[in-house]
Amino acid sequence: MTVLEQFFFSVFSHFKGQFKQKANTIALVYISALEIAIMFVLGCFFAAFLSQLNSDVMSSDKGWTLFVLIAIGIHFKNWIKYGGKKRKVMNAKFNRKKTAEHNIVLLLLLPFICLGFGLLLLQAV
Repeated sequence: MTVLEQFFFSVFSHFKGQFKQKANTIALVYISALEIAIMFVLGCFFAAFLSQLNSDVMSSDKGWTLFVLIAIGIHFKNWIKYGGKKRKVMNAKFNRKKTAEHNIVLLLLLPFICLGFGLLLLQAV
C-alpha cells in the first residue's frame, strides 16, 4: 500500500464513525486535494527554478490551464480508484494489516501546508 492509500484509509476510518454515508466522499475529496496540492508545489518549484534559469518554456496562462486539466484528471483517477469494488478490496487489505494510525489533524493540515509552500514558491516567480 502506498502512503497516499494509507492516508485515504486513515481519513476514511476516522470519518466512518461520524458520517457513515459520506465517509468515502470526504476521504476522496481529501486525497484529491492532497494530490493536487502536492502537484501545485511541484509546479511552483519548477516555475521558480526555470525563471531563475531565464528559460521561457510556456506562458503562465498555459501553465494554469495545464494545472486545471491535471487537477481534473487526478480527481477522476481517484474517483475511479477509490470507488466501488477496488476500494473494498483495498479496505480489506488495510484492515487485515496492523498499520500505524496517522494523526488526523496533521493529515487534514497537509493540503494547506502544501498550498502555503506553493504560494511561497510562487512569490519567487
